[in-house]
Amino acid sequence: MAGAVLLVSLLLISCLAASCHGATLSSVQKTLIVTASPKNGQVLKAGEDSRNLTWSFNNSFLAMTDSAYKTLQVKLCYAPISQQDRAWRKTEDNLVRDKTCQHKIVAKPYRSSHNNFTWKVQRDVPTGTYFVRAYAYNAADEEVAYGQTTDANKTTYLFQVEAISGRHVSLDITSICFSAFAVMSLFGFFLLEKRRTKNSQEK
Repeated sequence: MAGAVLLVSLLLISCLAASCHGATLSSVQKTLIVTASPKNGQVLKAGEDSRNLTWSFNNSFLAMTDSAYKTLQVKLCYAPISQQDRAWRKTEDNLVRDKTCQHKIVAKPYRSSHNNFTWKVQRDVPTGTYFVRAYAYNAADEEVAYGQTTDANKTTYLFQVEAISGRHVSLDITSICFSAFAVMSLFGFFLLEKRRTKNSQEK
């Protein structure tokens, strides 16, 4: 029992340490340029539509600034309007606790330029307003740089995603066909029983 308590305590301490010492967005340099086209106002259908994404190192910074960048992740992030009254999407400066960007789009080795990716909206993305953010990581898998398609206040170049509805056309067709088959089977059974009853009466 004491061993289990000790183990739980160590896990809690390690989790708290991670959350306390994780990188913060305010301390990470915004050295990446990220774009998505079309740029603004488009409504994308989950599971169907796509966006073309590009990212590169901002050459206004010194040439060796990105020397520690090893990998890069591009993520789909909730805009403030889609975070209201939703604590599970809350923005935190500490990136360990931050819940702004919950959907990973792609992960790649870092390259300073000529990066592009055609992203098809995943089927499980909920209805909402979004932007795209990219994080660069060092060899220790720590966030060391970022960039995003919107401004600091997250109000420009936003786009909407329309989630897949609860019913699907193919499911509706299947349901109709099954119902028709059931009615026809019931009608056939009724005729068969009627014929059997008539034959019994004639005998």
